[in-house]
Amino acid sequence: MNTDPRVEDLLRELAPQVLGVLARRFGDFATAEDAVQEALLAAATQWPAEGVPANPRGWLIQVGYRRMIELVRGEQARRRREDLVARRDPDDRQYAPAADEELTAERDDTLVLLMLCCHPALAPTSAVALTLRAVGGLSTAEIARAFLVPEATMAQRISRAKQRIRASGLPFRMPEPAERADRLAAVRQVLYLVFTEGHTSTTGPDLRRIDLAVEAIRLTRALHTLLPDDSESAGLLALMLLTEARGPARTGPSGELISLAEQDRSRWDASAIAEGVALVTRALPRGPVGPYQVQAAIAALHDEAPSTQQTDWPQILALYQVLERLVGSPVVALNRAVATAMVYGPAAGLTALDALADDPRLAGHHRLPAARAHLHEMAGDRERAVTDYRAAAARTSSVPEQRYLTMRAARLAAESAPIASEPSPLA
Repeated sequence: MNTDPRVEDLLRELAPQVLGVLARRFGDFATAEDAVQEALLAAATQWPAEGVPANPRGWLIQVGYRRMIELVRGEQARRRREDLVARRDPDDRQYAPAADEELTAERDDTLVLLMLCCHPALAPTSAVALTLRAVGGLSTAEIARAFLVPEATMAQRISRAKQRIRASGLPFRMPEPAERADRLAAVRQVLYLVFTEGHTSTTGPDLRRIDLAVEAIRLTRALHTLLPDDSESAGLLALMLLTEARGPARTGPSGELISLAEQDRSRWDASAIAEGVALVTRALPRGPVGPYQVQAAIAALHDEAPSTQQTDWPQILALYQVLERLVGSPVVALNRAVATAMVYGPAAGLTALDALADDPRLAGHHRLPAARAHLHEMAGDRERAVTDYRAAAARTSSVPEQRYLTMRAARLAAESAPIASEPSPLA
C-alpha cells in the first residue's frame, strides 16, 4: 500500500497524541496501542482516496476509541475491567474525548509515551521497536524492514515489550520526580541507538539506513520541543544533525564508504550544520554538561573545518579527554587515541591504543584494528597497516565497511610490492 508522504508525516505526528488520549482514558497502554495502529491503518487506506478530514486528530481518536471499546467488550473480564477504568478515571475522563478537543500541553503525552516505551525493564532492542511503533507511528512491517528482520520476529519483539509493560502495572503518567532524570536518560539512549543504526548499519549491504536516522532526528526534535530547557536533549539533537549532515558525502556512486578525510565537504548539509552548531552553542553554557553535548561539540569542530588538516585537533583532543571522564567508554578512549595521533604524531596514538589491547569490551570489535591500521599507515608502516586493515575487515558485519577496509589493505599491499623488471624483448 502506497500512502501519500504528506499523510504519512501527519499520521506519525498524530500517533503519540492519539495513543496518549486512549491510554489515559482506558488505563491500558497495550490495548490502546493496538487500537491506534488499526486507526492509523484505516486512515492510511481512506485519506488518500477521500481526503484528509478537517480534524484528523479527532478522526483518529474516534476510530481508535470505537476499536478500543470493541476490544474491551470482547474480554471475558469486561465488567471488572470497565469498573477498574471507571475508578481510575477522574470525572472529566468519564466520556469519550470530543473529536474537536484542542490539544494542550497537558494533553500532549509524547514524553509520557517515550518514558514508558524506554523503561529500563525493557531490553534495548524491545525499547527501540516499541518506541518506533508507539511514538514514531511506524508499522511493524516498516520497523522489520529497517532492521532487516522478519516481520513475525519484530511483531513478537513488540508484543513481548507490551506484555512486559502490562505485567509491570506501570501507570500511564509521568514518573515520580526522583525517577525522571534516569528515565529521561533511558529515552535519550534509545533514540541514540535508533540513530546510530541508521547512520552506520551494523548489518546488510548498505552503509546507511536513512529512514531510521531521519526518524530518530524527528523524535529527538519532538523531545527537545517538549523539554526546551534540557541541555542534554538539545545536545543529542545537535549531535544527530551535525553527524547526519555529512551523510550525502559518506558514500560514493556504488554505495562505497568514503572516509571523513576524503569526503567532498561541499556536499555536506549546511543548514543542518548551522542548526546543530546553534543548538550546542546555546546548550553548553546552560549546563550541566553531558556526554551528548560534548560529542556534539566535537562534531561541530569537524563540520566547521575546511579540511582534515585544518581541523582544530588540539581542541578535539581536549574534548575527548572530557568525554572520557564522563563516560569511561573504550570507544571514546580509542577516538581519543586517534586525536592524540593527529596532535602529537602516530607513535603517540599507537601507544595510547596499546593500552586498550586487553580491554574485553573491545574484544572481537573491528574498531581497534581499524584505528591501529590507520595510525600505522600514517607512520608509513604499510606492512602492519595491511595486516590490521585485513583483521578489521574480518571482524565487521557491515558489508560497506568490509569492502572499504579490504580495499584499503589491497591498495597498500600493491604500493608495497616490489616492481618487477620488464622481460627482455629478446628473451
